[in-house]
Amino acid sequence: MHRFDRIDEESQSAPPVTFTGRKTLVAAAVAVVLIAGALVIRPVRAGDDARPPGPSERAAAAVGMGAPAAAVDLTALVADREKWVAAHPDDGASWAVLGSAYLEQARRTADSRWFPKAEKALKRSLDALPAEKGNFDAMTGMGTLANARGDFGTAKKWGELVRAQAPRRWTAYPVLVDAYSGLGDYKAAQKALERLEQLHSGLAARIRASQVYRDRGWREDAVLAMEHAGGAAKSPTEKAYVLFRLGELAWERGETAEALGLYEGALRTDPGGPEALGGRARALAALGRGGEAVRDYRTALGRAPVPRLELELGELLESLGRADEARAPYDVLRTLTARGAADGVNEEVVLGLFEADHADPAAAVRRLSTEWARHKNVQVADALGWALHRNGDDASALEYAKKATDSGMRNAEFSYHRAIIERGLGDEAGSRRHLQEAMRTNPVFSPVRAPAAKEALAAVGKPAPGGPENMQPRTPWVEPELPKPNPKPKPGEKAEPGEKAEPGEKAEPGEKAEPGEKAEPSPSPSPSAD
Repeated sequence: MHRFDRIDEESQSAPPVTFTGRKTLVAAAVAVVLIAGALVIRPVRAGDDARPPGPSERAAAAVGMGAPAAAVDLTALVADREKWVAAHPDDGASWAVLGSAYLEQARRTADSRWFPKAEKALKRSLDALPAEKGNFDAMTGMGTLANARGDFGTAKKWGELVRAQAPRRWTAYPVLVDAYSGLGDYKAAQKALERLEQLHSGLAARIRASQVYRDRGWREDAVLAMEHAGGAAKSPTEKAYVLFRLGELAWERGETAEALGLYEGALRTDPGGPEALGGRARALAALGRGGEAVRDYRTALGRAPVPRLELELGELLESLGRADEARAPYDVLRTLTARGAADGVNEEVVLGLFEADHADPAAAVRRLSTEWARHKNVQVADALGWALHRNGDDASALEYAKKATDSGMRNAEFSYHRAIIERGLGDEAGSRRHLQEAMRTNPVFSPVRAPAAKEALAAVGKPAPGGPENMQPRTPWVEPELPKPNPKPKPGEKAEPGEKAEPGEKAEPGEKAEPGEKAEPSPSPSPSAD
């Protein structure tokens, strides 16, 4: 056979494989075994579900990470968990989620009636799974609840309990940062933040970093940390909250137009946010748009009745010459703080400032003195100092005003309060310095007190022209009479009467020896030579 014929025969394709029914069954069985083995090696996870998370799932993820949740998602989560725990009352984890959802509802609506519901749900969770057995979600929720109520000592206890049992559980550290800040222990707050940043770098950590930097007076660092929080935000609600906080930082720096833009950005991102609406009202009032500001305040208070916003609205109405209308928000403020106190919410600082300026300064001093015994933070120090001033005790007021302004935080209201207290004590130089600081920090910090600060600054006058070398003393300078130096006697010379011999020197014959020193014997006269 020719070799080319052999090559042609070898190159011919093999006959096709045909599958009989038996072979098909064998192949299918092998495939089933392979798939089952793959599932054993990598079981199905929740993330494998391609469907997007539902409203309740989105809200549960947000509250679990300490982030804001959308109102519609939050409503769905509350309804879902309430239905579940009604059928499964021993599910401690679900009770903890429900308690955290109630807390977020309280934050969004500023309705203190959510707090007792949150406390009840979290305690049910701890009954089902006690703290000793590691119910960290419920313990963290109890700490967050205490911070939201303004009970920072209790929040500290819960946070430290979680940290002691699980030092690497990052959710304990936001609770501790807020608690230490509320107690006025700013160094401990910074240490808790440093540990938080080692364990977690998400939205909650960046927001706490901005808060700590602001309290220390590091304004640029506070802004940068909040901008990083914006990068970590995932939902529109989270981004809107970050924009609101950036607006607050801009407002405190006196950048009113920038703050207004940030508040409006937050409202475009989350139109239902009452916090940003109240911020926009504050900025509009500072820009002289009082009518729009009143409208925004009332809309915001219709969504979330916040006592501080009621106080701001009342003072704005007073500044516009509408004092009769201002009585309505002041009455609402009293009602809200009384209801909050019944629900365990601490609004002593806002109520104390209101009483100091618009009601009973002596009652404000009593209220804020009690609060200072519990929480020695700069907000309480400033409010107590101002209440003491309004009650006529400037000497005591100055001590608390110094605690508020010397901490490092840049706050125009704090500087103004200290300046007026110093003026009452006759310290015009100190008053001028702190009035200027208030105007540099934020020249429109209040519709009532900012104009008063400008008038006070004009009244205290200016320092003498020239530098210190050109300033004349009040009395002529007289050269002081200095003591004349006492010269050391030369060897062989007698010391002046009343002058002591130098240590180590022998006293002259007939001289009295110093105490503790032996006198040299007088030399006997030598016999004269014959």
